[in-house]
Amino acid sequence: MKMLTRRGFAAGAAMLPVLSASGVVRAAEPDLTGLRNIASSATPIGPDERRARIARAQALMKAQGIGAMLIESGSSLVYFTGVTWFRSERLTAAILPVEGEPCIVTPFFEEPSVRQTLGVAADVRVWQEDEDPLKLVAGFLRERKLAERPVGIEETVRYFAVDGLARALPGAKIVSANPVVRGVRMRKTAPEIALMQTATDVTIAAYRWTVPRVEKGMKPADIAALMNAATRQLGGAPEFALVLIGPAAALPHGSHEPQVVADGQIVLMDCGCTVQGYQSDVSRTFVFGSASKEQRTVWDQVRMGQAKTFAAAQIGTPAGAVDDAVRGFYASLGYGPGYRLPGLSHRTGHGIGLDGHEPVNLVHGETMRLAEGMCFSDEPGLYLPGKFGVRLEDCFHMTASGPKWFSVPPTSIDAPLG
Repeated sequence: MKMLTRRGFAAGAAMLPVLSASGVVRAAEPDLTGLRNIASSATPIGPDERRARIARAQALMKAQGIGAMLIESGSSLVYFTGVTWFRSERLTAAILPVEGEPCIVTPFFEEPSVRQTLGVAADVRVWQEDEDPLKLVAGFLRERKLAERPVGIEETVRYFAVDGLARALPGAKIVSANPVVRGVRMRKTAPEIALMQTATDVTIAAYRWTVPRVEKGMKPADIAALMNAATRQLGGAPEFALVLIGPAAALPHGSHEPQVVADGQIVLMDCGCTVQGYQSDVSRTFVFGSASKEQRTVWDQVRMGQAKTFAAAQIGTPAGAVDDAVRGFYASLGYGPGYRLPGLSHRTGHGIGLDGHEPVNLVHGETMRLAEGMCFSDEPGLYLPGKFGVRLEDCFHMTASGPKWFSVPPTSIDAPLG
């Protein structure tokens, strides 16, 4: 069975015709006057920042005994080099040596386009359609006298590239680059934090515009279209807008069942955008009309769960202990135990940055200790199968003195936007 993701749902919703029910605002053509671009002054990541990232990675490579790293197109390539490129059967990749400038390997006819986003000095080497790009990688490593040293592989690099390198460089010692890539990317710098703050500000402003416009009879796609339209107007690039109504809210990432806004129904929204590539991730849950006693109780319990997460997230604390603190609290209320339902069936939070989900996670058993610059979601939802679910999600970043919110959680179901 194919698993549905938030982005999958968002993409599907974006493709649906947004036709209004009788008396419902036409979400495809909302009046956005009054919304201004609040991301226009965001400062993009510059060459000095990328050079500093490479220097930190090279220091970790030296400490780990790694001679070079292979990084395919994707967020890590953007992170270190600025190159924004798609993945296909034609390899575009970077080789980051333990010393000196990186090398970019790309098809000959793609070089001009790849150079448009290249943000650091690099040795660019091209390959023709009848050539093997991994031989270029091997050649670069031999020239730099790195062929005899371990080669770190970024964790998302595809097998064909790893296998091709092993064939082109027989005897090469292939190792994981996680200690290096994660070691650098998990600790966000001030410019990264600033972009994530702007992205969050956009999402919160879009919520404040969208939620009052939710009407009886609306479907998830109607609400998502409003949210995405507001996000664009505010200067963000919509990443996902998941909307779950009623019993569907008990399924954290969605349902195929028809859903429609009605009196007394829970509406759970999980939305995010990017600003200069950096992500936001915010969830809000409210009731259309009057909330029942049970809905109020569960909403308040989730609010307290969020507070437990935030309080437990301290410098030096193992990430798994943060999840344990929330799960223990929920067990004391009769939920679970563990990941069982009714209760919290997913991790308490995930890392976030250039990717919506990054290492490391706030999940039971994770031993990585929290450190300054790490960024996480705080989303200890509660899900009651067949009834409803409640998720409040705000992200925070670790400072020297503890966690700091990107967005401040709401404190009442009657004021779900705070």
